[in-house]
Amino acid sequence: MVLVFDLDDTLYNEVFYMQSGFKKVSKFLSETVNLDYSIIYEDLLRIESEHGRGQVFDLFLKKINYYNGSLITRCISIYRLHEPHITLNADAIACLNRFAHLPLYIVTDGNKVVQKKKVLALGVDRLVKKVYITHQYGVKYSKPSPYCFLNIAMREKSDPKHVCYIADNPKKDFIGIKPFGFKTIRISQGMFKDMKANEGQKAHYDIKTLNELDHILLRKLL
Repeated sequence: MVLVFDLDDTLYNEVFYMQSGFKKVSKFLSETVNLDYSIIYEDLLRIESEHGRGQVFDLFLKKINYYNGSLITRCISIYRLHEPHITLNADAIACLNRFAHLPLYIVTDGNKVVQKKKVLALGVDRLVKKVYITHQYGVKYSKPSPYCFLNIAMREKSDPKHVCYIADNPKKDFIGIKPFGFKTIRISQGMFKDMKANEGQKAHYDIKTLNELDHILLRKLL
């Protein structure tokens, strides 16, 4: 069996990356707009909670009447290029150690610079055979594309039915690979934990923590 893991909200809590980035941006803005760092940081968190991440910096700068395009660009750059303070979840460390005898991989979507910084900060590249950041191969190969998964199966000389992907987002993580025979496990945590999946989006098994991923479950998948 080959195990492939998603990164964000599967091996670590992605909200910690967001908080790490907001702290860096808050420090920059505190020197630019003459506001206390903690006030800015708490406001960014509040805006994200109410409106999502897409326009946090825009909404904040409009609120304080300091909006301009170049400042938005600078905030986004600081957020994306910062060195994140993030760590693997305890259940992820235990799981990767538990299956260290198997071929382990990661397939993750997202900005290739951002995802690479996350991988290095987590040190997860030392625990798996290879990390596939889909955008390094082209955005068209991001999930639900099966491209990276087929690459893994070929590299391992394995039938897809012996390759299992563990991920959190039913909207895109499983629909592209299940038709090829890949096995799938959904971990219900992070921002998609309460998302209802339709029949085509469902994984073969659902778990709430990686502690539930054991040899018994893998035998059931086979």
